[in-house]
Amino acid sequence: MSDPQSDADRIRAKRLAKLQAGRSPPASTEASSTSTPSQPPSETTMEATPVKPRQILKTSLPPAVQQLPQLPLKRKAPLSATDKVELSSWEDESITQIFKVTLDRSTAERSNYDLVWLKNLQAELLSEGHGQTSSPLRLSGEILDRLLIARLELDPHTMSDDLEYVPVLASLPAQMTVFEYLVGCWKRLNKARNDLLRRNPVKEMQQASVLLEKIRGLVISYAGLNLQDPEMFPQPQGRDVGPSELVKPLLSLSMLSSPLASSSPADNSLDPIEVEPFLQDLARRFEPDNEIDSVLGPVVLQLLSHSSLVRPEGIGGGDSSWRAVVTGVEALVRVKSIAVMFTRLPEWNPPHATAASIEISSSMGPLCRLGVFSREWPYIAETYFSDPSNRSRSDVESSYASLRGTVKSLQSSLFSIFNTLVRASPEAKEAVLEYFATVVRLNVKRAGMQVDPHTVASDSFMINLHSVLLRFAEPFMDARYSKMDRIDPLYFAVSNRIDVKEETRIKATSEEAAHWAEEHRQGAGPPNFISEIFYLCNAMAHYGYLRTIQTYEDFGKHLDDLQRHHDMINGDRSWVGTPFQARTEATLNQCKLEMAKIQAHQLAFRVQLLEPDLVFRYTGFNNFVSTWLIRKVDPRGSHPQTTVELPLPQEVPMSFRVLPEYILEDVIEYFLFVVRHSPNSLDLSGKEELIIFALTFLTSTWCIKNPFLKAKINEAIFYGVLPYGHERNGILSGLLNSHPLAVKNLIPAMTHFYIEVEQTGASSQFYDKFSARNIAYILKAVWNSPIHREALNTEAKNVEKFVRFVNLMINDVTYLMDESLSELTQIHNLQAEMADQAAWQARPTQYRRERENTLRGLERHASGYTTLGKSTVGLLRDFTAETKAPFMMPEIVNRLAAMLDYNLEALVGPKMYNFNPRHLLNDILQVYLNLSDEEEFVRAVANDGRTYKPELFETAINKARKISLKPESELEQLHAFAIKVAETKVTIEQEEDLGEIPEEFLDPLMYTLMRDPVTLPSSHVVIDRATIKSHLLSDAKDPFNRSPLSFSEVLPNPELKARIDAFVTERRGQAAAARKPAGDSGNMDTAMD
Repeated sequence: MSDPQSDADRIRAKRLAKLQAGRSPPASTEASSTSTPSQPPSETTMEATPVKPRQILKTSLPPAVQQLPQLPLKRKAPLSATDKVELSSWEDESITQIFKVTLDRSTAERSNYDLVWLKNLQAELLSEGHGQTSSPLRLSGEILDRLLIARLELDPHTMSDDLEYVPVLASLPAQMTVFEYLVGCWKRLNKARNDLLRRNPVKEMQQASVLLEKIRGLVISYAGLNLQDPEMFPQPQGRDVGPSELVKPLLSLSMLSSPLASSSPADNSLDPIEVEPFLQDLARRFEPDNEIDSVLGPVVLQLLSHSSLVRPEGIGGGDSSWRAVVTGVEALVRVKSIAVMFTRLPEWNPPHATAASIEISSSMGPLCRLGVFSREWPYIAETYFSDPSNRSRSDVESSYASLRGTVKSLQSSLFSIFNTLVRASPEAKEAVLEYFATVVRLNVKRAGMQVDPHTVASDSFMINLHSVLLRFAEPFMDARYSKMDRIDPLYFAVSNRIDVKEETRIKATSEEAAHWAEEHRQGAGPPNFISEIFYLCNAMAHYGYLRTIQTYEDFGKHLDDLQRHHDMINGDRSWVGTPFQARTEATLNQCKLEMAKIQAHQLAFRVQLLEPDLVFRYTGFNNFVSTWLIRKVDPRGSHPQTTVELPLPQEVPMSFRVLPEYILEDVIEYFLFVVRHSPNSLDLSGKEELIIFALTFLTSTWCIKNPFLKAKINEAIFYGVLPYGHERNGILSGLLNSHPLAVKNLIPAMTHFYIEVEQTGASSQFYDKFSARNIAYILKAVWNSPIHREALNTEAKNVEKFVRFVNLMINDVTYLMDESLSELTQIHNLQAEMADQAAWQARPTQYRRERENTLRGLERHASGYTTLGKSTVGLLRDFTAETKAPFMMPEIVNRLAAMLDYNLEALVGPKMYNFNPRHLLNDILQVYLNLSDEEEFVRAVANDGRTYKPELFETAINKARKISLKPESELEQLHAFAIKVAETKVTIEQEEDLGEIPEEFLDPLMYTLMRDPVTLPSSHVVIDRATIKSHLLSDAKDPFNRSPLSFSEVLPNPELKARIDAFVTERRGQAAAARKPAGDSGNMDTAMD
């Protein structure tokens, strides 16, 4: 057996050399102010004397600790001067009780070995001349380190041949770890210090206090070193030692973490109220030279990798042990130096992390990724929202309340942690900002299409970080926007924290953006904290919350697809009674299960996406960003203190143009999401900001390059006027009818947008416009307001713009009704085919399924076309009732009449296939009535050679009377209009009987006689003025060579016009002369009779 003493010397020399490495030499040896003594002090200063060949730990105490504490003025039962004991006696007694050691065997025996007899140290000291063998050795400050080392080196499991010492080893707690012993010493030390301050037992209070602080430094030093290297001294078998021993008391701070609490005796474990003082002592001792990193760094990492953070249940279920981790982290960061250390660890922001791994490999990642989204936490959807179709509303709301309360608590704690870190030091603040920026940079792919969720960070992680940033933003988002000007407009020029080089700009090319940044980079200072948070919050929303919204919307689309698939299979009952019945029923059941799963996912997503506190904060931030964007384009730069004047100037500031497009897009996307899914969230704030934002950029669309963003702005207003709750015309109708900016600009904004969306620049622009042209619903919500109707009359005075607007409406109705009737014809044919059951059942199964699928698609498309067509006809009805002049323009009136005639025939003609839309027929008849007193309109209807027939109106009147569509007075008015049209038709035919017309007088597009010929500048084609004007209303290009063309560029052709006029005059004269003899002959015959 090796000599235990030599082993102890070897371990001591190895470990204590490590303790002294890197220590700076002291400046003084005075006990009251010395940081690290360099010489063995005298007995009066109670410093330990080094013993050879051992190396002794030199305890370094921060000055703040070694200073004499302020003694309280009131002391409880102080001892009188005659009762005070000698310092040496008090010193011996205090050290004995704190370390629970003695150098006297009889003292140990009297305590039943509660005091450990350090026999070997006693022999060493006696051999060195300390004390006398006839009297017990006293414990003093000069041998503190030797006492502690001797105690820590004892191992109750060591075999000893010294029978005298066997009782000592046997009495040692077999399962007590070194850390637990040191914690016990620390607790007894605190009690001794309190007794010293309360009772004042010695005259030499200064020296007594210094002794206790020296003991504190020694105990804390060894406690810290034990956390670093738990094998430095003997440890019990089977116990978790090292960092986990401090993790346990940190976990015990949560009242909900009883299963995680330490099972050690109370005397040797940290109570919850003692954890923070203990951490402060550790921090003071190891803060110099960043030694704290290696002492508490492993504790932090072990705490933040606790198994409760990766349980499948996440924040759900009955076990809330994850809360203990949160509470432990909060306790750690409350100590400033530990908070700084947090952000200094390599794991704080791992340099080689990927988008998917950062939430696991970064120290705060596992905590920040807790949430309820079903992709990463499927347990939530499966448990709280299983079988969603059979759950009552109250049941779902109860689940919402429970989970949202938990999410709110988690996000509040996360902000508390990050906020404490930011305030710890400038370096910590920078590290926190860089962590957020790293998450953003790594996750740019989240904004892409068809992203594999396993290659990017989770929704929970991104939204939790976004919630933290939203809380950081709250202080500068006051109601008066007084701090808005502190947002640095040059942020993207002077900071590389957020990389926007590859981002699309609002209205600038990459080259323009780079040039602008280069121009403004010189001389600009670093951005302030407000700017950092503002831009990071925008970026985090773009790659986080807004992408999660898209996932949520995709669930809805998938659910619709599954529902259609289910209906298609279930609708075809031909499989009943066949060998395929079992398989088909299994497919239907599987489809139902998949639909239920998606519905559960949707409910789980709504928990966090629509958590009221998060929505409230994001709405506030979104309002702030929308207002900031308007101020950026406001020439006065004072919005909203002075409301912006609309429309804006055509010159758009470059500082606005170079902004990443996602800042503007996300404002729209969030407004759109909230208006659709949680309109009541805008009751407190948001409605006014949405209306001002929408009107600003719809009246001044030249500020935005992307046409689809403009369409989304209009879409947000559209959803805002749809019925919701008690709001018959939606949540925005009230403000649209009362807000000064809306009253003045809504009609111009809608007409301007309707015109501009005609050209989106995409190959699918012809179809794109129909999904965006839903202004009829918006105008319907405000049409009862006289102010808005007056605004329409004012808008109509801008003849060129309004005529173009009317022309596009006519185009849309023509196309939409054509498509509707075409698809209705196909629907009729398919239904007729299916009606013959014998022939239908004889068809192959695959054929029948394909035809049924086609029928459902046609029904869906026809419904969409007719709905949009009816809304556009409704606009014509209202507009023609309010103002007639624009509809009587030569380039409009003929096309309007032709469109109305065509659709009237479609609605009342013989081939309607059971299609009977009362409202559409009513609106079309109303347009006729509105314009019936206009001669130009009467002539235009009569001039419609394609569709007009006298019997058309007779049929329409009879049908309207039959179904009580119109009052009799209006039907009489319509009948009078029809008679007037018929009479006008006869007159026109007589006037236009010109015989054969020369080719050069015919319009090349319409093949009718030109009345006012003009020459096109690029193609040099001669065309009628009305024809080209009508064409340019829809397409600003030469129809013959597709060159850009405006109406002002066409060239009059007076010479040809004169020839045409002469031709018409000549032919009309000839016709009149030809009719006159016949008339005279008739009169003569009559006279003769």
